[in-house]
Amino acid sequence: MVNWIWLFFIVVSVIAAAANGQIDAVTQAAFDGAKSGVTVSFGLISIMVFWLGMMRIADDAGLLKKLARLLSPVVRLLFPDVPKNHPALGYIMSNLSANLFGLGNAATPMGIKAMQELQKLNPDPQTATPAMCTLLALNTSSITLIPTTLIAIRMNYGSANPTEIVGTTLAATIIATGAAIAADRWYRRRSKSAPPPSINKRKRKTDKTHAVTHPAADSLSAVSPGGGPIA
Repeated sequence: MVNWIWLFFIVVSVIAAAANGQIDAVTQAAFDGAKSGVTVSFGLISIMVFWLGMMRIADDAGLLKKLARLLSPVVRLLFPDVPKNHPALGYIMSNLSANLFGLGNAATPMGIKAMQELQKLNPDPQTATPAMCTLLALNTSSITLIPTTLIAIRMNYGSANPTEIVGTTLAATIIATGAAIAADRWYRRRSKSAPPPSINKRKRKTDKTHAVTHPAADSLSAVSPGGGPIA
C-alpha cells in the first residue's frame, strides 16, 4: 500500500511539473536527493561503525551481560507469559539494550529473532500473542539514552550542537515508553476478560452445525410419540 502511495505522489508531481513546464526542476531535485541520500548514508555508516564497535567492546568486556542482568527483572515483569530462560528473553534484552543507545539498525535483527522465538510459543500462528504486542510497543517507543542516529544526521548537516537533543529525546522516549506500557497493560487486562478468537470461531461453527437439521427431522417433529399427528 505504501508503494502505491509513493507511486501516486511521483506520478502526480511529474504531471504537475510537465503542466507547468518545470520538468528540469524535477530532474534536478531527483539528482540532488540522490546525492544527499548517499552523503547522509556515508555519514551514518561512520557513526554506526563507531558505536557498533563500542558495543562489541562492551560485549567482550561483559558490560552487556551485566546490563542484561540489570534489565532481567523488568523484562520478566513485562513478559510474564514467556518461560524463564527462554531464548526469546535474551533477544528481547539485546533489542532493548541496543535501543537504549539509539542503535536502531543493530536492534532490528535482535527484534526479528525475538519475534521468531515468540512465534514458537504462539498457539495460533495467525494471531499475535500479548508478548509480541508488548515487544512491538517497546521496540517502537524504547527509551533512548543516546540518540546516535539523530546525532549523526545533525552532524552531517552541520549542526552547531548536535548533542543538544539528548535531554529532550530522553524525556520524550520515557513518556512514550510509559504510554506504551500503560496501553499494553490495559489491553492485556481487556483480553483476559474476553475468550480467545479461536474459541469464538469454534463456538460459532458449532452453533451453525446445530442449527442445520436434516429434512426428515421436520417431518418427525410433526409426529407424536404414538405415531399420530400432533393435535
